[in-house]
Amino acid sequence: MKYVIVSGGVLSGLGKGVTASSLGVLLKSAGLRPTAIKIDPYLNTDAGTMSPFEHGEVFVLDDGGEVDLDLGNYERFLDVNLTRDNNLTTGKVYSKVIEAERRGDYLGKTVQVIPHITDAVQDWIEEVAARPSDDSGAKPDVCVIELGGTVGDIESAPFIEALRQFQFRVGPENVCFVHVSLVPVIGVVGEQKTKPTQHTVKELRSLGITPDMLVCRSERPLEDDVRDKLALFCHVSSEAVLSAHDVSNIYRVPLLLEEQGVSQMLATRLGFELPEQRPLLDSWAQMADRVDGLSEEVHIAMVGKYTGLSDSYLSVIKALQHSSFEVGRKLVIDWIEASDLEDSPNKDNEAWSLLNKADGILVPGGFGDRGIEGKILAAGHARENNIPYLGVCLGLQVAVIEFCRSVLGWQGANSTEFDEATPHPVVVFMPEISKTHLGGTMRLGSRPTLFQVEDCATRRLYDGAGHVDERHRHRYEVNPALIEDIEAKGLKFVGKDDSGQRCEIFELDNHPYFVATQYHPEFKSRPGRPSPPFLGLLKAASGQ
Repeated sequence: MKYVIVSGGVLSGLGKGVTASSLGVLLKSAGLRPTAIKIDPYLNTDAGTMSPFEHGEVFVLDDGGEVDLDLGNYERFLDVNLTRDNNLTTGKVYSKVIEAERRGDYLGKTVQVIPHITDAVQDWIEEVAARPSDDSGAKPDVCVIELGGTVGDIESAPFIEALRQFQFRVGPENVCFVHVSLVPVIGVVGEQKTKPTQHTVKELRSLGITPDMLVCRSERPLEDDVRDKLALFCHVSSEAVLSAHDVSNIYRVPLLLEEQGVSQMLATRLGFELPEQRPLLDSWAQMADRVDGLSEEVHIAMVGKYTGLSDSYLSVIKALQHSSFEVGRKLVIDWIEASDLEDSPNKDNEAWSLLNKADGILVPGGFGDRGIEGKILAAGHARENNIPYLGVCLGLQVAVIEFCRSVLGWQGANSTEFDEATPHPVVVFMPEISKTHLGGTMRLGSRPTLFQVEDCATRRLYDGAGHVDERHRHRYEVNPALIEDIEAKGLKFVGKDDSGQRCEIFELDNHPYFVATQYHPEFKSRPGRPSPPFLGLLKAASGQ
């Protein structure tokens, strides 16, 4: 097993996840079978209870794991399916070690960070790296490990020590360390400054890890003298100082690294042969060119409550982008804070003008009651004005609430999440879900949805499949007792779970595209294989 370990310095948010994913693409194009692990040094067991403002979206895996959004990058770039164990947190490691201590596994020894925590981290990495992550069922050849946070953080220290030891456990010839750093430009002269990178590499080396490659983030390409200076001070060759400057789209990042000889460096460092033909890289180049060539715009109004941080909806954005490439349109997302729609009863503010000119409207998932009435207004606007609409999870629930209020005339219809005393509880708490714990207690992970009709828009988008497996993350559902009344008025629940009781997909009669899903289709969207409900929205929004 080969390991590529990606760390980051100076500040967070430099693009370690995209760098790690891009290295995985290069390794995969060389004929290796990749897998990936994300180490998050926070104490939370997983990302499930964190606000999207804290840490971006919560990405959900097939096994129901609620994990860091970087695992979404790995799945999309490498076309793999990971598990909850591919995301390693301080909380998980300490829980495991404390549990072993309580069982008496350490035979009376004093349990310490070194060796017990560091050994647990290494054992975890070795075990998870060997698990199959694609449909072949074969063991991976290479594992890309991303260490979250920034080198020098107090909470990353045990993980850095574990990775320092790890290179000797598996053999230094099987490990390649890649460090991502910032090269800022300061002052009117526009000079690229090397000092932050010098300091972060010095810190990393003082902890016992010497990087084999430096990936330097900057707006413009790295200048030759800057590259030579970094090589001199950071104990790497100049060829291994890589420029990761801004590019026109994310799919150019693997190609940018390839142009600088990264595949050859990885092959030399880890001891594998590079094949003559690498069709995967050719298809990435074609995709990057196609994305840059899109000019005709399609406007999608995204009505949410975390619109101040686009990472809160990263998978939704990616699913929209994948679909826009497929329909040959340049995607423009018009962000609308749901509560802004509530603030203007006469519909004359900027939020309403964006909604009015949208080619399609999307209401994504979310929690809590802020902005709910705004989302309900958006669903009603799409329904009444024949604007293509896609609701995801909460987006399905608000559309059902709006339909019951407006079409069935049920005054005060609501979800018991927002109004426990509602006279018409059209969305209710799921009976099997815990009311005392938040973490990992929702209906999570991949579940089957069975189509209830022979022919409908959604089933055609899924190529006529009788059932689909999609990922869920919710605590509330449409009240099964009211489905018959709702369907009688034209809102058809065309997909249900395997019990035949729970609503999974609805479509509205006599509307260009008014579709919602209780599951989150965005989590399984891939470049070149867009999520069917999102593709339907983009097709309808662009008149196709």
